[in-house]
Amino acid sequence: MKLNIQNETSRLRAVILGTAESNGPVPKPEACYDPKSLQHVLAGTYPKEEDMKREMAAFAEVLKKYDVKVYRPKVIQDYNQIFARDISFVIEDKIIIANILPDRKREIEATEYVWTHVDKSNRIILPDDCHVEGGDVMPWNDYIFVGTYTGEDYADFITARTNIQAVRAIQGLFPHKKVKAFQLRKSNTDPKENALHLDCCFQPIGKDKAIIHKNGFLVESEYQWLVDYFGADNIFEITKDEMYDMNSNIFSISEDVIVSERNFTRLNSWLRAHGFIVEEVPYAEIAKQEGLLRCSTMPLIRD
Repeated sequence: MKLNIQNETSRLRAVILGTAESNGPVPKPEACYDPKSLQHVLAGTYPKEEDMKREMAAFAEVLKKYDVKVYRPKVIQDYNQIFARDISFVIEDKIIIANILPDRKREIEATEYVWTHVDKSNRIILPDDCHVEGGDVMPWNDYIFVGTYTGEDYADFITARTNIQAVRAIQGLFPHKKVKAFQLRKSNTDPKENALHLDCCFQPIGKDKAIIHKNGFLVESEYQWLVDYFGADNIFEITKDEMYDMNSNIFSISEDVIVSERNFTRLNSWLRAHGFIVEEVPYAEIAKQEGLLRCSTMPLIRD
């Protein structure tokens, strides 16, 4: 398999889409990896497997409508395998196997059948001290945008998923790219004050536009760099509640076609007003786990 990912929006040809099959029981509060899942566990509103399966099936139908080759993980019994973006990601022709939370290592095995068809020299496993998840990594042509957290209290945040060692390792793998790191706001307890990954508060769309939430960035000048780079007129600023609902975590099939959650009425209207085709799907139940459409996909090939 010849991988090719240069950016977030070129025409998609092949992707891994996670699965909600045999998702397992509602996790215990102490087993939650993020504050939003914890909130719904405690409230008794954690999503049901049948609802999440229905939502993912709707997403899969849209991908098939656009002739995208869709791979799914091998199903592991009673195991959450929805968020395929966390466990690996592709830049150019290389697949990087993420060093994720130890409890989630079995997820990597479930997609091994796909990336074993990639030339071995293009399968990268980072050193053990590099912590990274794909939601923090965004190839954008000459740039690679990376969300990180470098505070001395990094180890105290289960929501801090990508460290500075991983940023440096990515720079070393792609020395011809400009790797731009962004410090993200972290909270173990308040989902409205937590940017779990970069794609929870920012995502480029089309050729020159972006969705962004200012408070997701810990350093205002880094947020401002993105505003200046894309241009204020090309940016859709989302509110704290819209970030909580995961408005920045939509998914681009091409520069013109975006898959979005059907309840994102303000965003979807803005997208259509700017010439995008918006494919709306139900994904509000999956959003309760602090992930959405980008989180549940791992693109392999774009034009």
